[in-house]
Amino acid sequence: MAIVGFTEYATEDRERYNRLRWWLGMTWGDMLDKASDIYPDRIGLVDGTGSWTYGQLREKVDRLAISLMQLGIKPKEWVLLQFPNWHEYVVAFFAAQKIGALTLLLIPRHNQSEINYLSTLTKPVAWLVPKKHGKTKYEPIIDDVLKENPQLKHVILVRTGKNESSYLTMDELIERAELTPENLKALQDRRPDPDEVSHIMPTGGTTGLPKASVRTHNCYIANVEYHARVWEITSHDTLMVITPVGHSMAMHWGIGAAFLNFAKLVLLDSTQPDHICEWIEKEKVTAIPTVPALVRRILDMEGRHRYDISSLKKLSVGGAPSTPDLVREAYEKLDCIFINGFGSSEGTNTATRPGDSIDIICNSVGRAACPYDTIKVIDEGGNEVPPGVEGELVSKGPGIFTGYFKSQEENSQIFTPDGFFKTGDKARKDRFGNITITGRIKDIINRGGEKISAVEIENRLCAHPAIRESAVVGMPDKVLGERICAYVALKEGSPLTFEDAIAFLKAGGASVQQLPERIEFVNDLPVTKVGKIDKKALREDIKNKLQRQ
Repeated sequence: MAIVGFTEYATEDRERYNRLRWWLGMTWGDMLDKASDIYPDRIGLVDGTGSWTYGQLREKVDRLAISLMQLGIKPKEWVLLQFPNWHEYVVAFFAAQKIGALTLLLIPRHNQSEINYLSTLTKPVAWLVPKKHGKTKYEPIIDDVLKENPQLKHVILVRTGKNESSYLTMDELIERAELTPENLKALQDRRPDPDEVSHIMPTGGTTGLPKASVRTHNCYIANVEYHARVWEITSHDTLMVITPVGHSMAMHWGIGAAFLNFAKLVLLDSTQPDHICEWIEKEKVTAIPTVPALVRRILDMEGRHRYDISSLKKLSVGGAPSTPDLVREAYEKLDCIFINGFGSSEGTNTATRPGDSIDIICNSVGRAACPYDTIKVIDEGGNEVPPGVEGELVSKGPGIFTGYFKSQEENSQIFTPDGFFKTGDKARKDRFGNITITGRIKDIINRGGEKISAVEIENRLCAHPAIRESAVVGMPDKVLGERICAYVALKEGSPLTFEDAIAFLKAGGASVQQLPERIEFVNDLPVTKVGKIDKKALREDIKNKLQRQ
């Protein structure tokens, strides 16, 4: 039965990807079962509450899966998962996958408006969620969502006692399930087809509400496999996931890479640099997928040398641009390989390789992670441009999605006539295939008809030794339409004036068009719920400031 709202892969593409084994023909459940069959006694998962072997983890997953079946959750029904970086997320995700349910991955900061919107799209029947995390109490959110979603029959709370709520608890469901031959046979019979939908991963939307990036087992596990090969993850690695588990970075760079390659996964529910270093030392972490801001926190941390983090050998960094200064400093201070990458929930993934030159790693996001994905740069007419020429980054292949869920109108706009996904990113490619992201199609400042890349100005600003982070946006102007405004966060104890910054840009070769006409010095830049700099908030901020003047 087809899933309404999901765009199937073209028959010829699906047959080709399967025939050539660019798709593994594996489900998420298969991945866990294989790891537990080969290494039942190896530690597979660690978090702040304990550690579990692959065999122990599979038992918890199977018990929860059996209980979910007994609740009446059917194949291809949607289940909401909203977890911090706790081991329970892994258990819940694999359990839902094994029974053929479709998972919608929320992050802890998603609130009523976002959850209700996504629930309108998917009509979920179950929701696994903490009672509390940090300062957030979820029961009021749950009550509001249930008013709008009467089909949500099963709310399952995590890390709460049996008598502390009227809702079911995840621990209770795991405890009461029996691993009888009959139950295990019923579970085995629920294995989904790898070509079927696995999950939805919400991503940023232009309206403020998330878009629903829908992925199949085969397509997403292709992302997992080929990216893991790029940064050479093996069974000897210990991967630590710091970014939210509902994000693509955590899912395919971290969780998937660990289990596909029989490595150890560490989930850290903190982004504090001292906690990161403490856990690197404690668990002998070898590899971390992360964002530039967290690398910067580690590099700038006072007392970093109190910790032995010499086990760390690899950083795979994406989600935002990594400046050359950050890359070189990471090599010098952390003495580990830096993989500079670009990734998206839609599947477009590129990365540098461990053997690339420092110049390539500093100035590009490498080549396609999957050699069978075609990633090219096109002009406004859809023609591929020569090396060195800027255009829009587009992609197609076994790792690329087929469209947003129930978004027929938008999907008709985001694919080229020959089926390439238009990422909305401006880029150029060198003659070796290495890609440099130069900005967003919509992240271009139009100053009197001059199209100016915000990213290029940000990169120039971040080369200043006093600047920790920068974000450049267009500010409204009656004459030119837009002028350039830079938001700048300074390193602690590093003073900088507007005049100093402009002089630095000029000395570095910035054109007159690239010089900000206003700089706002701030302590920190606002971020979205997916951890990216919130330029929408910055545009609104400067608009309000101009109106008050």
